[in-house]
Amino acid sequence: MSTEAVTTPATDLNSRKQLIRGQAHANRNAQLDKDEISRRIVASFMAQSEYAAARVVMFYVDVRSEVRTRHDLEAALQTGKKIVVPYCVDGELELFHLESMDELELGMYRILEPRAELRGVPTKRVEVEELDLIMVPGVAFDRRGGRTGHGKGYYDKLLEHARADTPLIALAFECQLFPEIPMQSHDIFMDKVVTEAAVYVGLGRRGDAESSAPSKPR
Repeated sequence: MSTEAVTTPATDLNSRKQLIRGQAHANRNAQLDKDEISRRIVASFMAQSEYAAARVVMFYVDVRSEVRTRHDLEAALQTGKKIVVPYCVDGELELFHLESMDELELGMYRILEPRAELRGVPTKRVEVEELDLIMVPGVAFDRRGGRTGHGKGYYDKLLEHARADTPLIALAFECQLFPEIPMQSHDIFMDKVVTEAAVYVGLGRRGDAESSAPSKPR
């Protein structure tokens, strides 16, 4: 954690985050070849050792101009792993065991999410503590694993309850990376940030970076 993140007033941090979010959204919206580049990023995610070791994996389902994951969910379902996707209920993320793409439908704001009639099925509900690996979306990142989302805290609340040994791996286009994301003491660093150009090893919740240098996607 940088000294600046601790001593800078929260109002200043929030203002800086807002500026970064605005630039990151513009960069992401302007990203060309999103489908092709997204497939490369997701393939790199699925090639990581953490993915190979995990039994229960949470994928986010992309919205708007995020790195697109929906095109690769079908392949993930064939790997023998338990695939989990989140959906939002009253400002909180709930987790759903996805077994078929037919279990998803377009919901509010044309977001692909689990069908309403399946959400109450007991076997479909998953607790965050069951997750062995979490794929994390975000608006902007830095190479230390610093992250900012939309500012609503949905993923922050979820990640607070994840097991300490569950890796957090974010997906991003390279254009979403910034020299430094302002972080506060309660903010959570990613273990890795995967882009089309590299895999950046972050500080994670361990608090010590294995390396700040990028490694090529495997």
